[in-house]
Amino acid sequence: MEKTKFKTNIKCSACVAKVTPFLNEVAGENNWQVDLVDPARTLTVDNTDDKKIVEALQKAGYKGELFA
Repeated sequence: MEKTKFKTNIKCSACVAKVTPFLNEVAGENNWQVDLVDPARTLTVDNTDDKKIVEALQKAGYKGELFA
């Protein structure tokens, strides 16, 4: 399955908890993860609409930028 990566400003597990309902709605449960160890706070999403992921992050109060 193809994966898409986004640079985010998600900083901690509480932030992940906040974005979870938004990302689950768009990407589906267990179809995404955030690497909090990576300085870029990389969000990896299984095959979905990039624009919808960015919008979901914005609704939750965060920013997301597609890695080139």
